Amino acid sequence: MSRVKRGAAASKRRKTILKLAKGYKWRRKSNFRAAKEAVIKAGKYAYRDRRTKKRTFRRLWILRLNNGLKELGYRYSDFIKALRDQKIDLDRKVLSQLAVENNAVFVKLVEKVMGDVKKVEKK
Repeated sequence: MSRVKRGAAASKRRKTILKLAKGYKWRRKSNFRAAKEAVIKAGKYAYRDRRTKKRTFRRLWILRLNNGLKELGYRYSDFIKALRDQKIDLDRKVLSQLAVENNAVFVKLVEKVMGDVKKVEKK
């Protein structure tokens, strides 16, 4: 049986891992073993956080919307129910952008949607 020399394949594998670990601190950027572990963990965190990001942003949008509605004297839950009842399909991202960036339009929208719903009395 002929002899197989694996130098090229092994060095290519090591080089790709070290390239992926570029910018890491200390031994993790230059030592293959440490770099391999760091790259694997980084991949796990990236995979997990791509899903977490969606949750985090939805929470942010709801928070912004709630604050914008509180200034007008309405509750978030009442506003969302009124939107659903009137079959207005605006998602929370767009609504929060309106509340933050274009407040005049947001106020008009809220007044139109919440026309027949009573305001929450401030304590």
